[in-house]
Amino acid sequence: MDLGNLFLARDAESRSISAENLDGAKGKGGMATPETSLHPGAAQASRALGQGWKVQPCLRVRAGETVTLMDHAGPGVIRHLWWTLDTPFYRDAVLRMYWDGQAEPSVECPVGDFMACSWNARQDILALPINVNPDGGMNCFFPMPFRKHVRITLTNESPVELPSFYYSIDYTLEEVPAGALFFHARWRRSNPLPRGTDFTVLDGVKGRGHYVGAFLSWQQQDAGWWGEGEIKCFLDGDGRFPTICGTGTEDYFGGAWNFGKRNFSAPFFGFQQVSGRSEEAGARMTLYRFHALDPIHFKTDLRITMQALGWRKEGYLPLGDDIACVAYWYQTLPHVPFPKLADRKAREIA
Repeated sequence: MDLGNLFLARDAESRSISAENLDGAKGKGGMATPETSLHPGAAQASRALGQGWKVQPCLRVRAGETVTLMDHAGPGVIRHLWWTLDTPFYRDAVLRMYWDGQAEPSVECPVGDFMACSWNARQDILALPINVNPDGGMNCFFPMPFRKHVRITLTNESPVELPSFYYSIDYTLEEVPAGALFFHARWRRSNPLPRGTDFTVLDGVKGRGHYVGAFLSWQQQDAGWWGEGEIKCFLDGDGRFPTICGTGTEDYFGGAWNFGKRNFSAPFFGFQQVSGRSEEAGARMTLYRFHALDPIHFKTDLRITMQALGWRKEGYLPLGDDIACVAYWYQTLPHVPFPKLADRKAREIA
């Protein structure tokens, strides 16, 4: 569905899950009362007005607690995710998604990085698949089909309570085509990346599918230009050399010539300075590239790397920067289980 066929009737039913309708049931939204509300602050604020008046707009998630955001039978398609939360929890709260009864999650990411916000900093993102608006309203439009079942959880790995997690999951109940693939996303970090090695964007992928993009968080450890490195996509049994090889970091993310040291956010590409200035030691940047119109297809396996390569007057310089990444892709089930997610300490921001 797009603007060209938005007028066509479809055999689908719309549903939405939020704190005001925890299971998305038809005709069951906004039923909480001040006495039954799961959020004490909202319950108190609505006490004089009562049921139907924003009694339970969000959840509080205690330290170490896992809450189930969605647990539904299929078939259906998640069409839109939205949430907002305080910045200190961007890497402390972990999102997991499980498709069709799989024991292992197909999505496992800190909630901020999943929505192209990292370094515990809010930033506006004007991409089509992921859109972040003032002040920290995070939106994802990657369609996520499920045939038999979907389960989505949020875990607060912080030592303190997440006081307010606002969210909505908009989905349709409808048949899922036989050829549909399942959405996947995975987070990883190298801090620091061993000099002379490539950063791994994605590996261990087996099955059939297509890669649809990445969001990178990058902190310089050395002064000077840092974006000479090439992206390499190893497809379907490639050995030492990849089938797809880019020409430079800023080139892969849709820019050129050091991005002109300017921020930009476009439908499929973006670069933003989070702190410091590019080419200064300690500078923190974010970059995204979404292959919405040009997915990279694989039939049996996939591995993607990005070189961390600087430029000095003597020539190229391998870098040892702090790089984290969310990779997004679709593939068949079952998938190869992900390595254990880095613990909170390994994800923290100094």
